[in-house]
Amino acid sequence: MAVYMYMEFLLGLFLGAGVIGISLIAARKERAKLDEEKDRILQEKRIVIDFMHDLVSEIGKGIDRKELFQKIARGAVLGTGAISACVYECTEDEQLRTCAIEGLFPPLRPLDTNNQLSRAKFLEKAQQIEVFEMGEGLVGLVAKEHKGLFIKDALNDPRVPHHKDPTLEIQSMILAPIVFQQDLLGVIAVVNTADETSFHETDFSLVRSLAEQAGMAIHNANLMTLQIEKNKMDFDLSLASNIQGMLLPQAFPSLPHLDISSFYKAAKKVGGDLYNAFLLSDQKLGVAIADVSGKGIPASLVMTMCQTHLEHFAYKHESPKAVLVDLNRAMKRELREDMFITLTYVIVDLSSNEITLARAGHELPLLFQGSTDGTIVDIPSSGMAIGMVDSDEFAKTVQESTFPFYPKDILLLYTDGITEAQNEAGEEFGKQRLKESLTLLKGYPSKEITQGIRENLDLFSGSQRMMDDMTLIVLKHV
Repeated sequence: MAVYMYMEFLLGLFLGAGVIGISLIAARKERAKLDEEKDRILQEKRIVIDFMHDLVSEIGKGIDRKELFQKIARGAVLGTGAISACVYECTEDEQLRTCAIEGLFPPLRPLDTNNQLSRAKFLEKAQQIEVFEMGEGLVGLVAKEHKGLFIKDALNDPRVPHHKDPTLEIQSMILAPIVFQQDLLGVIAVVNTADETSFHETDFSLVRSLAEQAGMAIHNANLMTLQIEKNKMDFDLSLASNIQGMLLPQAFPSLPHLDISSFYKAAKKVGGDLYNAFLLSDQKLGVAIADVSGKGIPASLVMTMCQTHLEHFAYKHESPKAVLVDLNRAMKRELREDMFITLTYVIVDLSSNEITLARAGHELPLLFQGSTDGTIVDIPSSGMAIGMVDSDEFAKTVQESTFPFYPKDILLLYTDGITEAQNEAGEEFGKQRLKESLTLLKGYPSKEITQGIRENLDLFSGSQRMMDDMTLIVLKHV
């Protein structure tokens, strides 16, 4: 009995040790598996970090968009050990277009094998740019669903195109969308491993991580490009604004008994309004005010050309109408069909106490008749805008007008940015408010009149954004 119990004890001890041994072996295997998974994750992290570091470094150097996509394709090949990779960029019309290929990447559409081409030409044709619509083929599917795709056995997958040339045979492939904050930027695809085995889930995870980092890199590159372009545009605008400031008169010519002041404000950095004054004799002054259609740099360039021609013709002719006719002839050749210029040109003759003007579709000047009854009248004068018709037709429309201009009289020239300035309710400042402002300020020097009208405009507009350039010229006979 004792022997039997002893044998039973030994058997239990042996079985317990076996169970413990098996448990230890299983634990070791599980630990080895966990260590392997940990190593895989660490390796993936290293690859992704190196990939991202490389992209960030290149973006900092000012890499262009094409080179950036090529770097992404190369990084995918190096990270996964793939034979080749391709990046498809999402275009503005939501198509997926080949933009970078690393290695001999097989087309993802069936090739026409009927053409009698040499193998070299055939392979060259195979590398041509492909374009997929959203949802079309494997690339379009991944793009549409924003979801990666892992095809382990591509040879037996009907969705994968099959090519007769062995170098283009697809054995295994991975596709992943390149996305940043739900915005699709492209799709990356890797094909076939270098050791001719299939890709693994670890490779799929890695490609998706690389695609995620690529999306961030492309977004940052886009932001940098936009910032560079904005800086360049700001520089161009600043330069154009400085040139425009040099072209506009810093001070008016001085004539006895004539007090002149102006106010100019551009809606953008560069405006399309212009004004100038020309001392024609010791008793005569030519004054011009104009508004070029449009705003910004195009209008500024037209303004510059107009200033140059205007000064030439102002000294050439004694007649305002003749100045405008020649100006129309010169500018008609240089203006785009969708652009025109409204302009008023006035000659103030202090020896005869008269003003003579011609108008090309511009706002009617205002004349405060302080020498008589103190009323404010529009000075009528017909005329078509410059650049709309040829010179003969233009000359028929332009009317030259002459009016008395005695001491205490005030001539007001302005662009439509003054009268069409709006308040928060959408009301326009209008000509009536401009007349009322002039009536209230008539006793002040021209500078104070200009300043007062400007303040009234600011009070009226409040916080409403300025929509058009504003120019105002006050000529007071003292």
